Amino acid sequence: MITYSTSSNKTDLQGILTLQKANLKKNLSQEEIEKNGFVTVDHTPEALTDLANIEAHAIAKDGDKVVGYVLAMTKSSRYELPIIFPMFDEFDKIIYKGKIVSDYDYMLVGQACIDKDYRGQGLIENCFRVYKEAFSGRYDFSITEIAKSNIRSLKAHKKVGFEEIHSYVDGDGVEWAVVVWEWRDN
Repeated sequence: MITYSTSSNKTDLQGILTLQKANLKKNLSQEEIEKNGFVTVDHTPEALTDLANIEAHAIAKDGDKVVGYVLAMTKSSRYELPIIFPMFDEFDKIIYKGKIVSDYDYMLVGQACIDKDYRGQGLIENCFRVYKEAFSGRYDFSITEIAKSNIRSLKAHKKVGFEEIHSYVDGDGVEWAVVVWEWRDN
């Protein structure tokens, strides 16, 4: 039976890291990337723990095994991982509903992933529901960026309710979609 919660201990965090490693773009074939999507950021145990100490991550578990997650990040996470610096720099430029994104209180979807054996069963939607329930009282919306080449992730986020508000090309030539999931009237 699948259960949903927020991460609460080192075993949960290790489960997230195990699932993450199995789905890193660098560890997948091109066919797997096109069919199932991928994750980009490879967190260290210390970095994932630091993020969880700010806000817990949403997880799906089958027994004791983490089979899905949505990582939580905030503005205070800005300098935790060099790979995400350009995203935060972009947030300083984007006007959303008359304000610069970085002026809002937002929760950042740090990464979302479902075990390949559990995809298509609604786990991502339920992880996002837990995420919203846990954080919508403190933040205006959830925001993230998704590589436009990651079609599966774009579709999953849109199904939950994320809408694209901006796109840009980074210094490596990767095109990114910035998406927002409204939690409050702004």
